[in-house]
Amino acid sequence: MITILIVDDQEIVRQGLGIILRAQSDFQVVALAEDGERALELAREHQPDVVLMDIKMPRLNGIQATQKILQASKATQVIILTTFDTDELIFAGIRAGAKGYLLKDAPSQVLTDAIRRVHAGESILNPTVARKMLEEFKRVSQSPITTGRTPSPLLEKLTEREVEILQSMMNGLANKEIGVKLNLAEGTVKNHVSTILAKLHANDRTQAVVNALRQGIVEL
Repeated sequence: MITILIVDDQEIVRQGLGIILRAQSDFQVVALAEDGERALELAREHQPDVVLMDIKMPRLNGIQATQKILQASKATQVIILTTFDTDELIFAGIRAGAKGYLLKDAPSQVLTDAIRRVHAGESILNPTVARKMLEEFKRVSQSPITTGRTPSPLLEKLTEREVEILQSMMNGLANKEIGVKLNLAEGTVKNHVSTILAKLHANDRTQAVVNALRQGIVEL
């Protein structure tokens, strides 16, 4: 079971998400929180696998709550679920350590799939959010102020297959989807992804894509 904490200052949203997620046989909603302070308390108590986190809330906002929760529990992953897609909030959420950033108008299937993928160690971004993030990192990497701050050189050059998989990762495809696209077993894709992360000195898929963009291995 994937244990989930739902955090939102609107009761109707909390209850609605609870109904959707409880309908999944592999999900267990362990608690609902109305603000960041309560989210932190409940996260410490229940140690959930995944937290669905709103951003704009009283007492402690979602960005601050995300930072504190991740500091308190290394096993918990956070998905930002919000109505806001402004650049400032997107980058703040990612810097805080969130592994997913979705808008509240996402279909329920997208949300449930995102929870499973984040729990499995992937990073998930709404397509609009992903485009903004990648464009910003490309802009920053090309800035005269930061051109000297490049990632560490590759331990080993990426193979043609690894570049194909990396491009699919940038397009938001999960391992299973990449396998179908490239006619590879899901386990084979997973092994390739691990190798790509190591070569790019990345902790997760998002960082791997960013480092690859900075080094010119893939393009937007």
